[in-house]
Amino acid sequence: MQDHPADAPDILATAKPSLGRRVIGLVALVGLGLMLLQAAVTQPLDTGWQIALILVGLAFIAVAEVMRRATGSGIELTEEVLRDADGTVILRLDDIERIDQGYFAMKPSNGFLLKARQRQPRGWRLGLWWRLGRRVGVGGMTPARETKLIAEIITARLIDRQAA
Repeated sequence: MQDHPADAPDILATAKPSLGRRVIGLVALVGLGLMLLQAAVTQPLDTGWQIALILVGLAFIAVAEVMRRATGSGIELTEEVLRDADGTVILRLDDIERIDQGYFAMKPSNGFLLKARQRQPRGWRLGLWWRLGRRVGVGGMTPARETKLIAEIITARLIDRQAA
C-alpha cells in the first residue's frame, strides 16, 4: 500500500503503474509506430500499402498517447467504491457479485476480474481497468502486489457480506 495524503483517510489501497512499466509500454508502442512509418516511406510499396502502413503507424502512436494519459492515474479502493485516482467510479463495492483471480480468467495481466450484479456503462483506461457489461477487469500495468492487495480486501468484504 502506498502513502496517502491526510485529506484522503478513506482510501484503503491503491495501485499505480510504475515508471518502468509505463516506459516499456510506451517505447514499444511508439517504436512499432515509427518502424511502420519508416517502412512506409523507405520501402518500394504500392500506394495502398504505403497508406495502410502510415495509418497503422499513426494509430500505434495515438494509442501510446492514450496509454500515457491513462497510466498517469491509478486505482483506489475506498470503503464504498473502486475508483480511478481522478475520481471516476469504476464499480461500487455493493454492486460486486464475485471476484475472479484465477489463471484462466479473462482478466488483465497482474489483475483480477469482477462481476457486477447488473450491467455497467462501458469504460476503459488503457493499462489500468476496463468495464464491459457486467464484467470489470482491473490491472494491466499495475504491480501485482498492489492489485492483489485490492483483490484481497474486496474478497474479504464479499465474505463478510455473505456471512451477514
